[in-house]
Amino acid sequence: MRFPLSLTTTMVGYMARKKLSGEKRYPLVLMLEPLHACNLTCTGCGRIREYSQTIKDKLTVEECLQAVDEAGTPIVSICGGEPMIYSEIGSLVRGILKRRKHIYLCTNGMFIKKRLHEFRPTSRFFFNVHLDGLEETHDLAVERKGVFKAAVEGIVAAKRAGFLVCTNTTIYKETNLDEIDQLFAYLTKLNVDGFMLSPAYGYTAVQETNPKGAAEIFMTREDIRAKFQEAEKLLYKYRMMSSPIYLEFLSGKRELTCTAWGNPTRNVKGWKGPCYLITDEHHQTFDDFMENTNWDNYGYGKDPRCENCMVHCGYEPSAALGVNKRMGDSLKMLMWQLS
Repeated sequence: MRFPLSLTTTMVGYMARKKLSGEKRYPLVLMLEPLHACNLTCTGCGRIREYSQTIKDKLTVEECLQAVDEAGTPIVSICGGEPMIYSEIGSLVRGILKRRKHIYLCTNGMFIKKRLHEFRPTSRFFFNVHLDGLEETHDLAVERKGVFKAAVEGIVAAKRAGFLVCTNTTIYKETNLDEIDQLFAYLTKLNVDGFMLSPAYGYTAVQETNPKGAAEIFMTREDIRAKFQEAEKLLYKYRMMSSPIYLEFLSGKRELTCTAWGNPTRNVKGWKGPCYLITDEHHQTFDDFMENTNWDNYGYGKDPRCENCMVHCGYEPSAALGVNKRMGDSLKMLMWQLS
């Protein structure tokens, strides 16, 4: 199976309960950012730029767990910043697992070996390591030599210790897809459990601070579709964790409506609204975020900031929730999970 059985049954049961209760909007994955500090200064990262004034702030473990309880999602993606420099990351992971949640710990991989002893292997926990290419390309993107090597060493150590490991790759305008093919082939030999993909995030903070650089790396909607049409054959060679419906959307075979509320973000300033990429307000409670965000104002064709956004945190929930559903989608998703 593509995902652990426990994750699939938990998600299916959660969605069934929500539908039976008549809820129209409900989240699937909590994007939990306990801090925004990072040991890297990646070219395309908006977090270290948007939150430069609060870069030293962090949530307590108790605040993080309260956010997990508020959102109630079956999956928690711990991100940042670099969550592996959060001093209480082991305690936080244990607290979330006690709530029977599934965790993707999103990391640059540099501290996996050093802190691996703080975790225990379970089907509810993935290390999600960010890699944007092979060694030279990746180290250039993160602006530091040796990062790729350290991340690979972390992956090898985690797999040797029995952990689930996936990778997340951002596709930029200049990304060489042949290199991504080589990267996935290499990682497959390391027994990585799956691969996630997303087009480069069009962070406003990056565009404002480095407009020339942003124009060089971020893609228009047309650019994204051309890139993913080119990548189509490549992707089906590997154990992709991005859903087939989302990949069809990226390549232009179908349209999806953004459901940004499906992946809410909680960080040091509150619940980030309306979405992971756009900040119009930080809400103090999850209920305020869900109920007092005018969702009809956002999305493709509604807000100019959404025009070129096809990012996974906005559209993967749409695929899972059956938004813009077509005949055969349920079977397609089932076969994808079982393959």
